[in-house]
Amino acid sequence: MTQISNAKIMILSTNGFEQSELERPLNDLRAKGATVHVVTPDGEDIKGWDQKDWGNTVPADKALADVSVDDYNALVLPGGQMNPDILRANKDAVALIKAFGDSGKPIAAICHAPWLLIEAGIIEGRKATSYGSIATDLKNAGAHFEDSEVVVDQAIITSRSPDDLDAFIAKIVEEVEEGRHDREAA
Repeated sequence: MTQISNAKIMILSTNGFEQSELERPLNDLRAKGATVHVVTPDGEDIKGWDQKDWGNTVPADKALADVSVDDYNALVLPGGQMNPDILRANKDAVALIKAFGDSGKPIAAICHAPWLLIEAGIIEGRKATSYGSIATDLKNAGAHFEDSEVVVDQAIITSRSPDDLDAFIAKIVEEVEEGRHDREAA
């Protein structure tokens, strides 16, 4: 078991992430003492989407090619429409998410980010939630959809939208402190 103050957490993202869905976990988890790295496909800084226009630029800490599941206690996947749609076409990003799934370490996906769980093949048979417009995608992938602010199934954490960030972040802390989960095939 790892205290959040000793945890290393990866946030995997690219341009077009929902601003609050990256910045809130990043800032809140760092405030709790966790080491949090923003990982991007090329190691370059990324720009968010803030409601109806481009938002802030967030500095990247590492490139996707330079990280390993073994270096982190958890993975956070912010949403937005563009970010997860771009990442699900990146075979290395999908492979990393699948490796996190296989490891039993917590994975947290909010808004449209459950698309990445679908692409990695780790959501079938699990309870999950998402932004309303992709609920059918989750159901079609074999997930048991629940319209709740946060849903957890064997340390796979999902939430619907920025309105759910308090519950989402609290559940990340809880799951990190519980440690690895042995995930049975759903």
